[in-house]
Amino acid sequence: MTFYRLLCASVLILSGCDPKEDPIAAINREVQKNSEAYKTLKQATETIGHRLSGSENGKRAEEFVFSLFKSYGFDEVAYQPFDMVTWSRGEVSLKVGLADRGPAQQLKVVSLAHTPEAIEVSASLVDLGNGLSDDYNRDTGIVKDKIAVVYLGLLPSTPEGTQNLHRSEKTALAMKYGAKGIIFINQVDGGVLLTGTASVTGDLIDIPAVCVGKEDGLALRLKMEKQPHRAHIKMTNKSEKLQARNIIATVPGSEQPEEIIIIGGHLDSWDLATGAIDNGIGSFAVIDMARTFKALDLKPKRTIEFVLFMGEEQGLFGSTHMVNSLKQNNTLDQVKYMVNVDMAGNPIGFNAGARPEASSFFQLAGERIKKVDSSFENQASHRVGLHSDHQPFLLEGIPIMSLTSNLDRSIYGCYHSDCDDFELVNQQHLNNTVRFTSMMLYQLADAESLPAERLSSGRNRDFLIANNLKDKLVIGGDWRWGE
Repeated sequence: MTFYRLLCASVLILSGCDPKEDPIAAINREVQKNSEAYKTLKQATETIGHRLSGSENGKRAEEFVFSLFKSYGFDEVAYQPFDMVTWSRGEVSLKVGLADRGPAQQLKVVSLAHTPEAIEVSASLVDLGNGLSDDYNRDTGIVKDKIAVVYLGLLPSTPEGTQNLHRSEKTALAMKYGAKGIIFINQVDGGVLLTGTASVTGDLIDIPAVCVGKEDGLALRLKMEKQPHRAHIKMTNKSEKLQARNIIATVPGSEQPEEIIIIGGHLDSWDLATGAIDNGIGSFAVIDMARTFKALDLKPKRTIEFVLFMGEEQGLFGSTHMVNSLKQNNTLDQVKYMVNVDMAGNPIGFNAGARPEASSFFQLAGERIKKVDSSFENQASHRVGLHSDHQPFLLEGIPIMSLTSNLDRSIYGCYHSDCDDFELVNQQHLNNTVRFTSMMLYQLADAESLPAERLSSGRNRDFLIANNLKDKLVIGGDWRWGE
């Protein structure tokens, strides 16, 4: 009998709890009554601030989480240190003006990460629209020795079905065709500026990459339609090799402890705000899931590792290090599933990671959750993408699960921006993330057989091609299978 059931039985008359309570119902009760995710996230944003990897704030965030795990009674909690080349912003300025008169108007601007430590560029501007391959293929020399102006999202005139690229992939294309710099136009109203990495590798790039607000950027495009314009970009930044640490808390499996389910979220954030949404709501939900399992003394068949990754924002450094370490130790085969919680919450279903063979399991497990709380819609989702901590696992063929979120759309306007602060966090949505994801996690770790298996290298290559990920992986230098 588990500790929880012994304790529950001993106070049955006083508390009314049931020693035979279903684990799914127990999770629901525990989180509804005792969740600490909202409280601990609030404390972290108020006492630490941003959680930039390699910074003093990042180190304090790592220690904060380690202490939380210890306070929840975890004996098996550990740091996983790794070296990374960090980047931090200095000063930046952007001036634009008519080509025949030189730059004059100064625009509000923010640097993207992994731009050079010191660079100053003056060049003609060229409107590259969405900055996709087709925009360059019309004239492969159009941007050579010029500064590209590119929309971060997809412009309204874009043909339906067009797939967008990550800002780092758009930067890589600009560099491929000889651009001297790139200016991104944010897609969010209100002059919001977006940061994030402009490097597909996590290494410093050779050109300046900056972001301007939507209104300034669209106004500049209109001016460029009428007359040629130039820009002057000047920036300083800092890059150095430092150490960051993943934090791992382990619940050993009761029957098949050698089989591991990893659930993770990145703890690090950018430095323009406190990163409450990206990825406070994910990482602190993962921490509270661990607390919930410990409080209930839940011991599913398989081992669960609750992982807080660092270095995600600057290049998936923490998750890549973890995968490489597992490969070096010949233990990667033990990882049977990776569950990623990144800017996700208030789930109305779970995403089977484009593995159709897993769909029935998640649908049936979702019905079990729905019986406990009918607000859970149990919507099926079948998609897979890149640019978060699941990617290194995905490239090894490991099955992925994620959340089908139902968050307020307004919060995404503060993605990587100076408005990503705690007032955006909805407490009930955060509790729902902990509740429903813990319920699904328990069923996955306790299943008689897992819904999907690791793909061989050849099958994984075909899987990635079928899900339209090859071109993005080629641009990012992560395609391993040749042509």
